[in-house]
Amino acid sequence: MTTDRAHIDAVEDPRDLPGDFRHRIKVPVRLADTDAFAHVNNATYLTYFEIGRLEYLAAAAGAPVPIPTLGGRRSYILAEARVTFRSQAAFGDTLPLETRVSRVGRTSLTMEHRITTPDAASGSARARLVAVGETILVRYDYDVQGPLPFEDDLVSLFERFEGRRLRA
Repeated sequence: MTTDRAHIDAVEDPRDLPGDFRHRIKVPVRLADTDAFAHVNNATYLTYFEIGRLEYLAAAAGAPVPIPTLGGRRSYILAEARVTFRSQAAFGDTLPLETRVSRVGRTSLTMEHRITTPDAASGSARARLVAVGETILVRYDYDVQGPLPFEDDLVSLFERFEGRRLRA
């Protein structure tokens, strides 16, 4: 995991997400991630975002995300997801996945995700944009079965990790 502020340099794309990302991991593409056309199945990108999301939240908060089946009564639920596909990835690729929090609301937070891969086909030193996405998580209390407001100290952890204000 990389936590320095960076943005992988990619061939220009109008749908790319500008600005730096604080969190980066590498996701290896497994054979099971591909479809009959030999490229990463569209639904798999949501799984990649989930991997990045969980690792980001653990890094920012300094502890693993509480899992309800393991006794965590306050956690997150995915409320919304959007993926914009830009190019193919395939079995054997190792995909850099960049993740950041862009906003924290009263009970929700918005995360942005960016996946690139080296463009071996063109021999370019710049990466190729594979997909970008946005997910909205709701902090959730499983005991009361409802949304849970973010405490100021938790928001401060995210803001410290990102190095900027996240709440308006």
